[in-house]
Amino acid sequence: MSERVRVVTTRSLLLTAVLIGSTRALLAAGAAPPANPVLAAADAAWARRAEDRSGARASARRISEAVARYEEAAKDPDAVEPRWKLARALFFEAKFTGLDREGERARLEKARRAGEEAIAILGRRSAAVPADADAAPAYFWTAVAWGEWGQIVSRARAAKAGTASKIRDYSTKVIALDPEFEEGGGYRVLGRLHDRAPRIPLVTGWVSRREALRNLRSAVRVAPRNFVNRHFLAEALARGTPAEKAEAIRIERELVAEPPTPERLVEDLAIQEDAKRDLTAWTGRPS
Repeated sequence: MSERVRVVTTRSLLLTAVLIGSTRALLAAGAAPPANPVLAAADAAWARRAEDRSGARASARRISEAVARYEEAAKDPDAVEPRWKLARALFFEAKFTGLDREGERARLEKARRAGEEAIAILGRRSAAVPADADAAPAYFWTAVAWGEWGQIVSRARAAKAGTASKIRDYSTKVIALDPEFEEGGGYRVLGRLHDRAPRIPLVTGWVSRREALRNLRSAVRVAPRNFVNRHFLAEALARGTPAEKAEAIRIERELVAEPPTPERLVEDLAIQEDAKRDLTAWTGRPS
């Protein structure tokens, strides 16, 4: 080996050692390692998901860019964050871009797989899951994916897959990890489950309207302005007593009259459309 090559090689090895040492020092000090540029690009695409929308329908092109980039970032076999973010993006693509039923089902099945992979990686990382910043979002978005998938497949298929138990267990985990995550998201998903899941002996005999209302009211207490919290509570109340139905109508009327949250523009506009349909059905008058 020539002297010049030896010097260059030595410098390269030293630089590598310095970079590795610096990263270890950052981790030891509690600082985050340098950002993954692919993940950063995916996050930027996610932030643009409401661009080029038409009312409450999102642009398929915008969200598909985020999905593609999250899929690329998720090629790292040990990365949890890209996987739960992929599940979140696939949920959005399924629900807000006007896909047909088959397209929606296919996206939600991919979202389930991404979420389950994230949870499996968490299990391999450490027993100290509560200290992991990716834990609550991984369990939450996996529960959401299972919940939405369970609503578009047959009841028998959902029951065979253990859908309701997974949603119950994952949302309960979110509440234990961080009850304020996604503005009361754990309570919201668990409450919706108890409100919407059919009671099937030996499968979902634990479903309870009381638990539905308790958890949905907890979600509203955590985030009283969140549109989904209030809408889900209203739909649960509407099937109750006359006083509860009156409360449901009031909640939906207030929700329809308020401006949507800019950070959740498409999502909130879609909820307002659902609330208007509810009000028409409950009152007999267009909203």
